[in-house]
Amino acid sequence: MDWLLIIIVIIIIAIILLLVKYYNDLVNGKNRVSNAWSQIDVQLQRRNDLIPNIVETVKGYASHEKSTFEQITQARSNMAHASSVKEVAEADNMLTDALKSLFAVAEAYPDLKANQNFLELQQELSDTEDKISYARQFYNDTVLKYNNLCQQFPSNIVASIFHFEESEFFEAQEGTRAAPNIKF
Repeated sequence: MDWLLIIIVIIIIAIILLLVKYYNDLVNGKNRVSNAWSQIDVQLQRRNDLIPNIVETVKGYASHEKSTFEQITQARSNMAHASSVKEVAEADNMLTDALKSLFAVAEAYPDLKANQNFLELQQELSDTEDKISYARQFYNDTVLKYNNLCQQFPSNIVASIFHFEESEFFEAQEGTRAAPNIKF
């Protein structure tokens, strides 16, 4: 009888230890997702801080391109008010499109393209875009690991008991998945 009691106690302790381990893994995963999201947010804020300088530089050369400047202002506003992953992704896509328009305008002004301040801002923005791209990839990798914990047995039981919910992926804008059409 003593052996049976010892075995039952060992099984109960093992189950408790597994529950604690899976709970801690889920908390760790959730915190990593939050951290990865914060990294995207930092880079998006950095880009938002660069944009007014670029816009002002371009305005000096292309003051009649009002619709492009309004589009960028609206996109930055949308970014500032976005709260969910989906809203941020949509605002980010809108801002990226607006920046493409701005740089298309800049192409029409050779003096602007040669302006050292503009070139430095353009390079800094390019570096920031690379960091944003990396941060998105890292975020999605982190979400994948966390969501796997939420879905796989037996950690899914712990996730269900303690109401851990899956996170959203940062998804590409429609149309960006297709290969670009390049003509020479």
